[in-house]
Amino acid sequence: MRWRFIINITGILVLFLGLTMIMPLIFGLYYKDHSVISLAKSIAITVITGFLLYLFSRAQKTEYISQREGMAIVAIGWTAIGLFGSLPFYLGGECAIFVDALFESVSGFTTTGSSILTNIEGISKGLLLWRSLIQWLGGMGIIVLSIAILPFLGVGGMQLYKAEVPSPVPDKLKPRIKDTAVILWKVYALISFAQVILLILGGMTLFDALCHTFTTMPTGGFSTKNASIAHYNSVYFDGVFIFFMLLAGINFSLHYQLLSGKPLAFWKDSECRFFLFTVLALTAIVSFNIYGSVYAEIGQSIRYGFFQVVSIITTTGYATADYEKWPAMSQLILLLCMFVGASAGSTGGGIKILRIMLCFKYCYKELFALIHPHSVTHIKIRGKTVPENVMRSIVGFLVLYIGLFVVCTIILAGMGVDFMTSIGAVAATIGNIGPGFGMVGPVDNYAHIPYMGKWLLIWCMLLGRLEIFTVIILIVPEFWRK
Repeated sequence: MRWRFIINITGILVLFLGLTMIMPLIFGLYYKDHSVISLAKSIAITVITGFLLYLFSRAQKTEYISQREGMAIVAIGWTAIGLFGSLPFYLGGECAIFVDALFESVSGFTTTGSSILTNIEGISKGLLLWRSLIQWLGGMGIIVLSIAILPFLGVGGMQLYKAEVPSPVPDKLKPRIKDTAVILWKVYALISFAQVILLILGGMTLFDALCHTFTTMPTGGFSTKNASIAHYNSVYFDGVFIFFMLLAGINFSLHYQLLSGKPLAFWKDSECRFFLFTVLALTAIVSFNIYGSVYAEIGQSIRYGFFQVVSIITTTGYATADYEKWPAMSQLILLLCMFVGASAGSTGGGIKILRIMLCFKYCYKELFALIHPHSVTHIKIRGKTVPENVMRSIVGFLVLYIGLFVVCTIILAGMGVDFMTSIGAVAATIGNIGPGFGMVGPVDNYAHIPYMGKWLLIWCMLLGRLEIFTVIILIVPEFWRK
């Protein structure tokens, strides 16, 4: 691999990250809070480091990026932005030890939403905006953003895009990958703008509207309030957040088709139909289960049940209720939602609805083959036959996902963390959800997790955000051999 080239691209990413810190610095100056100094120091360190990495690793223009180099750039790039993104938290004094600052940063960039901060409302405005902004950047992917704005990454950029975009089959909306990345970011920004307007119309301040939009569209879940969305206790806000969480959980190529004049784009897509049907079915079950036992009115049951199902299955992680006080059946459904996840090509995490669909189809195909052993059948999605190599990749992903979940849960439990918390913490971090169960539930946080446990969960967040393979392949010896 061409390490000089990999370091060069990483330097550009770090330099860009430093420039994005200017926005929260401006807000810090406006509100005259103590985040100004820490943000200014972070900008200086990040920009200078990024520029030096770029300057001393310049090489001839590269016409092709191999698959291995693409994976290395994404894995190393995300590690780098997680490290430098933690500087404002660490230098600002919000995190006493560096692993806490790194945990908060990686949780933001991977759109996980797990937090070690105990008093969100006591944090300065500049850092709160930075905390939300890193989720917005991580949602569509800082690598995809780089492909969109850096012309020299246009050639050979598909390797970066495939390693970055959370989807079994990345959609190329345009022949050039750079044009595809630009379109995705335009759609992302347009929907974000619409949410900001609707939140302001509901009475939310511009600052809170920006912060919550920055964490809704990437399905991140960070809030500016200690009680999350429950702080507002508003049916209107609940409705707005449900609508935009659903939009964020749907393949963004469908949003582009809808905006391009195809009103039936959602309905014609089998994955989208399956996703929306799953949400409605699970909402009905949970709402019925909590009616009478938790809420006396059916309207309240539907409101809170709908919000939590959408929040968890899209892996956003907002909370309007303490679902750990709900019946066991509802809790198990929410735990299931953590694994299912949102649509492929969305900003959501988890296994993804498309993979679940294809697995169902594969199981049906095997059952059909038992009845008709001489038949020749194919698995199709969106009218196209799914290649065998894609199915192998999906099966391999599921095995790795479940296997890593089990192993990491056992390791965390071995550190003295109780059974339910271990399951909830690993499921929530590897699925990029945020709140889990036990001591990391919707009204708790991750501050009490052991030191080494936080490092483990940081790794889980990266595993989930980069779709397992991009991270796990780095420990395979063959990856490093010529």
